Amino acid sequence: MMVPSQASGSAEDPDGLEDRLRRFATIWSRAVFPSAATSLTRPEFEKLLLPLARELNLALHARHFDNAPAQRVGTALVTLHCTDPEALARTLGVVDSYLVLYCGTEELGAEEGRARCARLQHALAGGFAQALRERTLAEQEAIARSALSARSSAEEALHATQARFLAVFEGAAIGIVIADLEGNVLEVNDTLTKMFGGLEHHVRSRNVNQWVHPEDRPQVWRLHGELVRGEREHFRAEKPFYRNDGTVLWTNLTFSLLRDAEGQPQYQLALLEDTTERRLLNLRLRYEATHDALTGLPNRTLFFERLDKTLAAPDNARFGLCYLDLDGFKAINDSLGHSSGDRLLVEVADRLQSCATAPGEMVARLGGDEFVALTTGPDTQTEVADLASRILGALATPIRLDGREFTVRGSIGVVEGLAAEHTAAAVLRSADITMYRAKAAGGNRFELADPEADARAITRHGLTTALPAALERDEFFIEYQPLVRLDDATVHGAEALVRWHHPQHGVLAPDRFIALAERTGLIVPLGRWVLEQSVRQAMLWQDDRPEGAAPGLLTVNVNLSPTQLHHPGLVADTVDILERVGLPPGALCLEVTESALIGADEDLLKPLRQLAEMGVEIALDDFGTGYSNLANLRRLPVSVLKLDRSFTQGMQQHPADEVDLKIVEGIVSLAHSLDLAVTVEGVETGAQADHLRRLGCDTAQGWYYARPGPPSQLHRLLLVDAV
Repeated sequence: MMVPSQASGSAEDPDGLEDRLRRFATIWSRAVFPSAATSLTRPEFEKLLLPLARELNLALHARHFDNAPAQRVGTALVTLHCTDPEALARTLGVVDSYLVLYCGTEELGAEEGRARCARLQHALAGGFAQALRERTLAEQEAIARSALSARSSAEEALHATQARFLAVFEGAAIGIVIADLEGNVLEVNDTLTKMFGGLEHHVRSRNVNQWVHPEDRPQVWRLHGELVRGEREHFRAEKPFYRNDGTVLWTNLTFSLLRDAEGQPQYQLALLEDTTERRLLNLRLRYEATHDALTGLPNRTLFFERLDKTLAAPDNARFGLCYLDLDGFKAINDSLGHSSGDRLLVEVADRLQSCATAPGEMVARLGGDEFVALTTGPDTQTEVADLASRILGALATPIRLDGREFTVRGSIGVVEGLAAEHTAAAVLRSADITMYRAKAAGGNRFELADPEADARAITRHGLTTALPAALERDEFFIEYQPLVRLDDATVHGAEALVRWHHPQHGVLAPDRFIALAERTGLIVPLGRWVLEQSVRQAMLWQDDRPEGAAPGLLTVNVNLSPTQLHHPGLVADTVDILERVGLPPGALCLEVTESALIGADEDLLKPLRQLAEMGVEIALDDFGTGYSNLANLRRLPVSVLKLDRSFTQGMQQHPADEVDLKIVEGIVSLAHSLDLAVTVEGVETGAQADHLRRLGCDTAQGWYYARPGPPSQLHRLLLVDAV
């Protein structure tokens, strides 16, 4: 839900929060003031409500939600003499309708805001009731004590005392019972008689010790026994009673011991406040706070309460959890609208509910199209798999919406184990990771949690979040693998290979983080950094080239990712780096994978053409793995083919694989006919190098020549060439 316009924000209050709080306080005062017993004017009353509005706003947005501020607001209303029940009802109505409207934010979210608002209403009503009860009981108990004490006063004041006692006793808003120490009822007032159904003789004829109820807390009667024995003066408790018609009366009960003039116990005094309606209100607020408004299923709050309780069970207790996410739900929402999507979610919720009917099973909606099912018991290893199968089976029947049938598919992550070995956060994290594994495997299936897979996923997440800071902290470095001319074995250049020196995981190869950088967009600044560092290193090689080394430019090959190819600043960044460093364009070779150029249109090829026209070499990397049409080579702005290592593995054996030899020979012939040079990757033996040289390949790289290493390695090889 969006908040009202924030255009009125000042320099001190840029988002207009204080102005919105004043509007909220104005609405609140207008609703409550008519029922407040106060001599203040409404504007004065409104000023007193403004700090309370601020407390509610802070509680709504607290990082760790806390009911205490709302309870204090309820207590403050009683302090302001808003003791009429209508004041509470109107306050709850204002909070329900306007708190999120005026104080909600997009960061909080509509669903979370409504859930928190409901819990705040619950706490506010509780604080109001507690304060009102304490105030009323204090007044009434003091009056009742005074009245009973007055009965033993001097004879001349007896009549007046009795009159005052009867006025208080009969006019009290709470039920009053006076009994002897054996529990025999001596006096009851009309309020108590009405609370129990209006039959006074049914109340008087019963002993207070008979007023038991199955939901009585054990300590209630223990405390009552201590009171009758004179070991305590009073106690308070929430206690239910049966009415004459069998219905339940819930009360806040205060029992007090009355002593005679010598201090000996003489009577029991019970004050009963009818809290049945308030309890029903609290139950309703509790239900709304713990159940999903759309589907009626338990929500995230209630589910975590149940999960925490399950995981706190004694040793050897087991649990099973199914984490369900609907496959393709967004497409249904986008095509049919949110109203139809909501109806589909309701139908899915009904089907899930029908799957979890056994003792110890529950289904909840976490939000959106995510649901969870929990099962407990001694045999959850079997039961949780059966539950997941029942869920998939229930979803298999098509759902009919607006005259169309939809087959709902779902991916389920299943976690099962000993309760004592898990925390709620770890269980949900594992279930979420496992659910995405099921989705990646095609969906409409369930997968069992795998601790090793979880660890890999957590590590990937950790690397993803650490990537931006790693670039700022200079944790990346570059190794270079030499490129060697096959005809004379001299160094032609080197390929730049980025590495990450991670503080915890050590040196990571590109296959551990390049894909993560692609997904997060960090590949663009990282690629720009690699390009600049490599160009600077190539310039140093040119300047420090030993005398006698083979003539010609030493090239540096830098890999370009698909994301970099689509980035609009590719050409400008490359030109800027070359001009600032002073490296000739011909000394730079940009490697692009064949798969990145399959089906590429002219818009994608345009930056590569511009760079090629400047003199920058463009190499088609991993050639032979992307199923591209060989005829397309004519339209690609490439000058080098880098043959994938899979074509040369057969040359390591003796005799060499004839098929591999013919394939490579054909590719080399085709490339040379198109004026393309051929580089071969993964050369590991002298036999491979000899075959490739005879087949006409131009350059090669691999462990046979040198592993990737520091820049100084290339300089040493140049010295060898010079000698």
